Amino acid sequence: MAERVITVFVCESQPIVVEGLRRVLESLPDFQLIGTAPTPAEALIVLPELAPDLILVCDEPGSPPPAHYTAELRRATPGSHLVLWTTSPVEAEIHLGLGFSGILDKRREVTALVECLRAVAQGADWVGGQDQTPEAAGRRNPPRLTPREREIVQLVAEGRKNREIAEALSISSGTVKVHLMHIFEKAGVVDRLQLALLARRLLKPEHAGELVADLEPSGAVSR
Repeated sequence: MAERVITVFVCESQPIVVEGLRRVLESLPDFQLIGTAPTPAEALIVLPELAPDLILVCDEPGSPPPAHYTAELRRATPGSHLVLWTTSPVEAEIHLGLGFSGILDKRREVTALVECLRAVAQGADWVGGQDQTPEAAGRRNPPRLTPREREIVQLVAEGRKNREIAEALSISSGTVKVHLMHIFEKAGVVDRLQLALLARRLLKPEHAGELVADLEPSGAVSR
C-alpha cells in the first residue's frame, strides 16, 4: 500500500525560504508542496481549490498579526491544519485558541519542522517539541472537571489571562489561581501551555457527563 502523502501550502514572502522548503519537502516521500503565496490574502484566492492538509504560515515582523487572517484561512479550507512558523515570541495558548495546531520557532532545525508537520498532519497539537496526539490522550481517562473548571479551561485556551478570566466569570483572581491549581493537578499538566494543548479534548461534549455536580458558588475561594 502506498504511503499517504501530506500536502502542504506555504505562506512565505521570501523566495529563498520557499525554495529551501521546496527542496526539503521534495526530499521526503510523504510530503508534497502543492502551492505557495507571499501573503495570507493571496493564499485565500487559491486555497479553496487546493485544500491542502497543512497550511504553513510564516509570521514575520511587519506582517499582519495572525488574528487578522486565521478565521478567513479556516473558512477557506476547513479541513486544513494551520501551522505558525515564526521568529517572534508568541503566547502559544492564544494561537492555539485562534485555530493553529502547530507553532514552531523559525530558527529551529529542519528536523523539528518535519516533526511538527508530521505530528499536526496526524491530528496532534505541536508546540516547540511538545505534542498531544489523540492516541496518547486516549490512553488516559479524562479528568473529572466541574462546570466552573471547564469554563476556565475554555478561557485559558482562548488566551485569557487570570485577570480577564476573573472578570469574565465575576470571581476573584485568587479564585482563578486556585481553580487552575486544581485543574493542573487533575489534568496532569504543569503550566497553561500544556493545559491549552489538552483543552480541545478536555472540553469535548462526550466528556460532559463526567463532570462533578457539586459546583462551588461563583464567589467562593476553594480551600
